[in-house]
Amino acid sequence: MSDRALESAAAKVRRRLVPFVFFCYIFAYLDRINVGFAALQMNAALGFSAAVYGFGAGIFFVSYTAFEIASNIILARVGARRWIARIMISWGLISAAMMFVRDASTFYALRFLLGAAEAGFFPGIIYYLTRWVPARERARTVATFMTAVVTAGIVGGPISGALLTLDGFGGLAGWQWMFLLEGLPAAVMGLVVLRVLTDTPDEASWLTLGEHRALAAALSGEASVEAGRAHGVGEALRHPWLWVLALVYFVVPVALYAFGFFLPQILQAAFAGSALQIGLLSAIPYLAGAVGMVVTSRHSDRTGERRRYVAAGAAVAGAAFVATAFVQGLGPSLVLLSIAMLGLASMFGPFWTLATSFVHGVGAAAGIALINSVGNVGGFVGPYGIGYLRDTTGGFAAGLVAIGVVVVIGGALVLAVPDAAARRRPR
Repeated sequence: MSDRALESAAAKVRRRLVPFVFFCYIFAYLDRINVGFAALQMNAALGFSAAVYGFGAGIFFVSYTAFEIASNIILARVGARRWIARIMISWGLISAAMMFVRDASTFYALRFLLGAAEAGFFPGIIYYLTRWVPARERARTVATFMTAVVTAGIVGGPISGALLTLDGFGGLAGWQWMFLLEGLPAAVMGLVVLRVLTDTPDEASWLTLGEHRALAAALSGEASVEAGRAHGVGEALRHPWLWVLALVYFVVPVALYAFGFFLPQILQAAFAGSALQIGLLSAIPYLAGAVGMVVTSRHSDRTGERRRYVAAGAAVAGAAFVATAFVQGLGPSLVLLSIAMLGLASMFGPFWTLATSFVHGVGAAAGIALINSVGNVGGFVGPYGIGYLRDTTGGFAAGLVAIGVVVVIGGALVLAVPDAAARRRPR
């Protein structure tokens, strides 16, 4: 009976909570990367070089990193419902305010404020899911949530490209309309969070008594089995393997945001199409990423293996990025970039399941934020690095090779981490 009740509770969580946080993350990721489409018009209009643009795109992660651990600790103490709502409302308003960028200084300032506003959102959701989802289903659940990254790329490209065609309407440039109409809905969603999100299973009126007991027993049982994990904030921040995982995760934002922020310009260099056409084409690599993410994470849950899936995804992505530097034309470039995104996205579910197997409680919130904070320094390094190399070399080839090498190194490093998830496999 308890197994049946646990399955029923898990099914309700998958239906009620996971789709909602998935939808919220689409807004978050779209407001991060839409600057890549704005660059198709904004850079020329405001006279931004590739290095200026890359620095402004990446400075988001400086403030994000600076405030992330504190933000996640606050979330653990005040509850996800109120804190996620605060994050979404503030970042939505600041994202819409990007329409007022006039020079490099305001560009840098607003991107910095956007990072500070959004700090803690992603690791907060990951921590929130650990309070609801048993470990045996966590990679699949995290992967389902994180398909919002690729879904935002799939729907965001065509939408952003279409909004750029409003150039001149109402006296505003197309990139200004894009920031306004993609930022305000996030603020509205923040108000919806206050009504929809449930902080803990104890508060879930939509679970029956039996479902609540089965879910609580499964989650508390996992915590007692893993008594050797860190519990407090200080212990989590001193946990040596969390720092190694943070270094591993560093390579993911290096590649992911260099890819996201410069994909429209890479496609524009290979194909002299309209903004709408480039937006439609940019959805293809993200479609490949969605397939890789879901398939790999489900297989990882079935086998209980995490590290090798992360390493294999990194190897595929790194090789594809390097190969892209040596081909020309839209077709070959799009195929290789799609393979790169497939490999990169395949890392997400297994990685975060491995990472959350070391800590729990408030320590988990701090540990997850630590990994994401250190890793997201790569969100600055990747865009700025590829922008600098493009200005220096006149093309994207050097930047793509550098990204590929970094990703492969990160994939190799994860194999040094103990497979803590293996200790949780049922006998």
